[in-house]
Amino acid sequence: MKNKFIYVAAVVAAAVIVLNACRHEILNPGNGGSGGGGTGGGTPPAVSSCSPDTVYFVNSIMPIIASNCTMSGCHDNITHADGVDLTTYTKIVRYVVPGNAANSKLYKEIIKTGSERMPPPPMAPLTAAQIALVQKWINQGAKNNNCVGSCDTATFTYTAAIKPIMTGKCVGCHNPTNLGGNIDLSTHAAVKVTALNGKLYGSVAHLTGYSPMPKNSAKLSDCEIRQIQKWITAGSQNN
Repeated sequence: MKNKFIYVAAVVAAAVIVLNACRHEILNPGNGGSGGGGTGGGTPPAVSSCSPDTVYFVNSIMPIIASNCTMSGCHDNITHADGVDLTTYTKIVRYVVPGNAANSKLYKEIIKTGSERMPPPPMAPLTAAQIALVQKWINQGAKNNNCVGSCDTATFTYTAAIKPIMTGKCVGCHNPTNLGGNIDLSTHAAVKVTALNGKLYGSVAHLTGYSPMPKNSAKLSDCEIRQIQKWITAGSQNN
């Protein structure tokens, strides 16, 4: 009995050491497990790491399209302006020639200027960086791919974590010229309002009673949701 007690005590001590050694929570930033996905046919399994030379549909392209093209009145699955629905991978690739961005309708539309461009005025045009990502993704074969990027829940300041999430996956639908749900997420002050009233976390975590966000796109990763939660708990600071 004494030897058994010593063995159990040793196991418990070892477990405590291991747990204390885990300084940061590094969570899988893929699809986030449960929750919606705008990829069509389900979110593809994430490869173990993101290659800097590859553009991934789930990580980069769907957020750009969902945030700039699929809001109500445009190319969502209800309005489908001009008969175009861009809410899933399957529907998006109808307007793509894999390996040939120059001949792809999707690419040709986003590089137009003036009143012909997409997204149309008064919405902001895609940035040069966003256009370059779409071009590269198409030229690489327009694959329905996904990867595990670097995301550490120990990083949860507004500048380093929250603002990039908002800019990449939310601002297209929630800005002064396109107030989806009458919500603005384009500035710290605006994001803080939504954070403090509970809507930000409730929506990104897909809690009951809240509209799941991002709309028409994959759920934020567990890591990103945890970063938002920790930022809110710490006071939603402009840090």
